[in-house]
Amino acid sequence: MVELTCLSPALRRSSPTPAAPRRGPPPRGRAYSPRGVILRAATVADATPGADDYHSTIRSLNSRGRHVPRKSLGQNYMLNSKVNEELAAAAGVEEGDVVLEIGPGTGSLTAALLEAGATVFAVEKDKHMATLVKDRFGSTERLKVIEEDITKFHIRSHFLPFMKEKYHNTTKRAKVVSNLPFNVSTEVVKLLLPMGDIFSVVVLMLQDETVVRLADSSIQTPEYRPINVFVNFYSEPEYKFRVDRENFFPRPKVHGAVISFKLRNAEEYPPVGSPKSFFSMVNSAFNGKRKMLRKSLQHLCSSSEIEAALHKIGLPVTARPSDLTLDDFVRLHSHLVEV
Repeated sequence: MVELTCLSPALRRSSPTPAAPRRGPPPRGRAYSPRGVILRAATVADATPGADDYHSTIRSLNSRGRHVPRKSLGQNYMLNSKVNEELAAAAGVEEGDVVLEIGPGTGSLTAALLEAGATVFAVEKDKHMATLVKDRFGSTERLKVIEEDITKFHIRSHFLPFMKEKYHNTTKRAKVVSNLPFNVSTEVVKLLLPMGDIFSVVVLMLQDETVVRLADSSIQTPEYRPINVFVNFYSEPEYKFRVDRENFFPRPKVHGAVISFKLRNAEEYPPVGSPKSFFSMVNSAFNGKRKMLRKSLQHLCSSSEIEAALHKIGLPVTARPSDLTLDDFVRLHSHLVEV
């Protein structure tokens, strides 16, 4: 059996690079500032290393007889405990909170959440990692580990009873904090954001370019997609900070970043009669992204009716989906429903 200590000598020789301090998406057309990264690295290098650094992560994996993290599951383990602490802080995790964690891996973020005083409900698809986390924190009653794929897990059926038990049937909402596998990011975002009745905030570590795209809802850009309308319908997104790829094992090809979604309650959603009907219209509009809306939405109404609706909301009859903000789509839907 080949132990993981033999797999990445470059990481073994140097300490992981801490999270970069950049707040908010980078200006379009500009590169990241290496100066900012260097300054942050110098600041954290003087700190005492945390318990969940490179060597403790490797020991945890070897203790379960693992060879390498599974690429098929998008497993990239965090090596820097300071990043885990910042991730928990970004969600404002405090004593008495209930937190849903997705993919705890070796439990490095779990440790930070428990240290902050939270009760953690962890959903882990990999049975080996689920067992590892259970063994690591076996003495605490503030952790429940479920071996399940989050994309197939019925949160309302299984998490709600747990939350009500911990909150003693109060109206307080839980939080989601996770170092999420990059390959399921959009799917999980779509799953969680409509759950404003359960969660107050969702804080995720994702691929940096994905975070930039989700946090930036600027229209008339190549990155503007239905997911931007979805995200801003259900939440207030905020880019928090970048995490350099040197902080992960194995080292991914791209940097990570942390994004916060402040979830809206149902009464705070934009006024649409049916979210299902609304997003069906939005998706149809973007299916013909280069087409004018009077063409791409013809299956809903005639071209003349769509032109009339666009005129009523102050948009040209030649408008394309990339020209419309969330509010524009809401008003367009309202007029088309009346037709």
